[in-house]
Amino acid sequence: CAGALGRRWACAAASALFYFSALKFMTLALSNAALQMLHAWGENTRARSYVHRPTTAAGLQAVFALAQRTGLSIALRGAGQSYGDAALNSEQIVVCLAQMNRITHWSPANGVVELEPGVTLAQLWRHCIGDGWWPPVVSGTMFTSVGGCAAMNIHGKNNWQTGNFAQHILEFTAVLPAGNIVRCSATENSDLFHAIPGSFGMLGCITALRLQLKRIRTGLVSVSALAAPNLRTMLQLLDEHKSSSDYVVGWIDAAAGGAGLGRGQVHAATYYAPPFAAAHAQSLQLQHQDLPARIFGVFPAHYAWLGLRLANNAPTLRLVNALKYLSARLQHGRTYLQSLAAFNFLLDYVPDWKRAYRPGGLVQHQSFIAKENALAAYQQLLQACQDARLLPTLAVLKRHKPDSQYAVSYCPDGYSLALDFSAHARTRHRLATLLAQLDQIVVASQGKFYFAKDSALHPAAARASLGAAALRNLTVLKQRCDPENLLQSNLSRRLLPELHAPE
Repeated sequence: CAGALGRRWACAAASALFYFSALKFMTLALSNAALQMLHAWGENTRARSYVHRPTTAAGLQAVFALAQRTGLSIALRGAGQSYGDAALNSEQIVVCLAQMNRITHWSPANGVVELEPGVTLAQLWRHCIGDGWWPPVVSGTMFTSVGGCAAMNIHGKNNWQTGNFAQHILEFTAVLPAGNIVRCSATENSDLFHAIPGSFGMLGCITALRLQLKRIRTGLVSVSALAAPNLRTMLQLLDEHKSSSDYVVGWIDAAAGGAGLGRGQVHAATYYAPPFAAAHAQSLQLQHQDLPARIFGVFPAHYAWLGLRLANNAPTLRLVNALKYLSARLQHGRTYLQSLAAFNFLLDYVPDWKRAYRPGGLVQHQSFIAKENALAAYQQLLQACQDARLLPTLAVLKRHKPDSQYAVSYCPDGYSLALDFSAHARTRHRLATLLAQLDQIVVASQGKFYFAKDSALHPAAARASLGAAALRNLTVLKQRCDPENLLQSNLSRRLLPELHAPE
């Protein structure tokens, strides 16, 4: 009896030693990834996470294995450009892919590029433009990563024409949470080829992509500036010019009411054909694409955010918007030349412009509504902002076409309206109330939302945006690709908690 008792004690001691050794190993592994404070790009929220920075697919697999051992979840982060909490994971693991940033193959003959997910759009266009190629879809900033562009299936100012980012992916390789590597194309794992892009990092992590770039003959666009006295005319101008333009975007004076509700300016851009071959070659050189270091040739761009900060109040916003619209009226019909980088990456003119929104940060509300419902819905959105006395600091309209071939779809045959707000502490409660009201208007109009920009959406609105069938399909894919539910983020738990519910 004494011998049996001794064996039991020895077995218990060995088990305890194994348990504490394993715990020590896991703690050491986590401590090697410093617990860091990460911010949303809009600086409206933040979270502490264990940050890992793999440089290879094998390194990423090791992090997934660590998550399985420790019971922690993983969020994926590219360049950290999401406005809200899509790349945050409180007290859990965040995999930052910024160091997987190699362009592994480039073919100037056919415009096919192979690259890792941490490559930014800035790296990509700088690498290829001299050979006469340009990314077919870009965001408003060049500092997003191509992995992030794919994960969110981003759109640009030419969406009605070229579609979303994923439509130009020829194939990609991804690591699934179980550690297995899959290659996806239109003919191989085609269901995942249309599911992982746009799934906001919930199904797997892309580790390599093959992209088809767009052939260009010039680095310049000819831009026509057109004033619109109201929202109806704004939408009409977007439609009229989309057939003859390569890019179209609208700015709205969100402070104007009454008969001028939704007034603003449309910019329609078309690739410019220089009269001389030398001018064509010159426009493709990097020095002719770099954004100016000084605003109006005088003020250093690096400090321009200070001016934006001074203007970040209702009286000044009304004045600035009124002056901008007056300028639009005076410029109506004017045509001018602009570089591709200058036209597409307007947000990069003022480096670190988000600092103008400190300390509360920036919140954007972006909605996508079909053309038959857009006018009434957007009139309601703009009027609601004015009634709440919370003016957007920026309001931007774009034209879109459907992206229904993807598991997570958000673009209709219609328009999007992006509204930027300052999240001041003194108005945060009122802003939350307004945003909820805006969401209800969008849902009632059968509209959709874009998770890369979201900071405040509620689960009911997110479900309504996706639709029951798409949500069921996404849940099935989640259970198939990530049965242990390793991939999570603050955004996914906030918006779609059912994705993480046990079967």
